[in-house]
Amino acid sequence: MVGRLDEAFRFGEASLNLRAQRQQVLASNMANADTPGYKARDFDFNAALKNVADKRAPNVLPLASTSKDHLQGSRELTPGGNALQYRNPAQGSIDGNTVDMDVERNQFMDNSLRYEATLSMVSGQVKGLLSAIQGGQ
Repeated sequence: MVGRLDEAFRFGEASLNLRAQRQQVLASNMANADTPGYKARDFDFNAALKNVADKRAPNVLPLASTSKDHLQGSRELTPGGNALQYRNPAQGSIDGNTVDMDVERNQFMDNSLRYEATLSMVSGQVKGLLSAIQGGQ
């Protein structure tokens, strides 16, 4: 029974976690809009969610080395298992910063609305389960 409940909420949990992670990335981009040389980053939300749903999401990605003397390390990935990618700017800036505030604000608001929608969906699932439990008494 608990396993079924866990499965029922896994998609919503994964979606909310990925949305929160993306919100942090987008906020970081906006916070560094005036930092010379800063490169705007993002990740493919749909691919990350698919990786989580397919249970193929590793937490770390091993780094390639060209010599046996190199230190072994890893790069932290997003919760969906995808590495952060650099966003291609529509127009470059003189100082090398690739943050376009219009794009970042738009992505930030879109992600916020989708987070709220997912939260409403999960809340509706919980209310439905509580109603079913209380109706059975």
